[in-house]
Amino acid sequence: MITPAESFASANNAPTRPALLGWRNAVFAAFFVAGLGLASWMSRVPAVRDGLDLDTAQVGILIFGLSAGSVIGLLIAAGLLARLGARRAMLLSTTMSATGLMLMGAGVTLVPSAPFVFVALAVFGIGMGSLDVMMNVEGAAAERAIGRTLMPLMHACFSLGTVVGALGGAAASAWQVSVFWHLLVMAVLVLGTIVVAVRFLPAIEIDPETDAPRLTWRDRLRDSLSVWRDRKLLLIGLIVLGMTFAEGSANDWLALASVDGHGFSNTDGAIVFGVFVAAMTVGRVIGGPVLDRFGRVPVLRACAVVGIAGLVLFILAPNTLLIFVGIVLWGLGASLGFPVGMSAAADDTKNAAARVSAVAIIGYFAFLVGPPVLGLLGEAWGILNALYLVLVLMVLAGLAAPAARPSASGANHSGSRG
Repeated sequence: MITPAESFASANNAPTRPALLGWRNAVFAAFFVAGLGLASWMSRVPAVRDGLDLDTAQVGILIFGLSAGSVIGLLIAAGLLARLGARRAMLLSTTMSATGLMLMGAGVTLVPSAPFVFVALAVFGIGMGSLDVMMNVEGAAAERAIGRTLMPLMHACFSLGTVVGALGGAAASAWQVSVFWHLLVMAVLVLGTIVVAVRFLPAIEIDPETDAPRLTWRDRLRDSLSVWRDRKLLLIGLIVLGMTFAEGSANDWLALASVDGHGFSNTDGAIVFGVFVAAMTVGRVIGGPVLDRFGRVPVLRACAVVGIAGLVLFILAPNTLLIFVGIVLWGLGASLGFPVGMSAAADDTKNAAARVSAVAIIGYFAFLVGPPVLGLLGEAWGILNALYLVLVLMVLAGLAAPAARPSASGANHSGSRG
């Protein structure tokens, strides 16, 4: 399959700086609206629960629709990219996400129905999961073409989108805006942004005689599955697994661990989570220049050490100041694993979409499996002790860091050394 970078280079012998910046900004926009859409749903979960009169277990079943849809989206993303190209594929995925958001609102406010919302969440998840792969493939191609490490900043845009989405959800709740009207507005905003943004992605001209979209679905499936035999890719997946587990465990359990483990109030627990998210965002904003200066492997090893130190401090610290120091270090340590893993997976441009999809699936596995595993361990031994599992996985991620070293084909920009 022709990669975005290769197509862009062939279509533009000397790519102009405005064209490159437009490409970069389009990917920034995709990451931002992905975070915005996800946080818009997450911020209204209590209202969804109340509107549908669900208990906690039923909410968990409902959320499984999003998880299942996301996995399906990850699996089909490579085929959609191959057949449609980035512009149309990203537009299709975002349309599905926006449709899912709108249907969720309708299923809560207009025609209250938990099964309807479950299906809507699955549709939303398929769009989000496939868009996740596509925007990471485009992001990796853009940073190769520009010659600077940009993936951490792109993921910072996602984090910024989640902050804006959460604030929007809080405002909608405070102003008693119904779930339907809130999610409808967000759906229009998400889709409208992508409609404009994809125009700045490089157009890919496909040779109908030779290019991958003319392969049969069996051939594309075989190519997608073949990447799972790549030992280096699996080690990159281990990096992403460990770092994503560290991020996801904080998202789900940090506030509760602060309350139950350290005796904080509920308000202080929310502040703790805010500090962690802020540290993650800062780490991703400054990560690009740091990676360009020192290279992937040393930075990933340093992140693992910093994250491990932060976890140990958070678990064992005897006073509030050290607990907050641990939270900051934990957030900084976990910030770069996922974006660097995406860049490393896309180094081999021949099967970039399939490789990114495989690593993303491993990362999503941490998000899906991590919360219940830590919950079970926390029930048995206490939530703070359960966090030692996160520490072990971060150790493994640090040991696997050399797998992220760029291959010769991927070492064409300054952030690719070491």
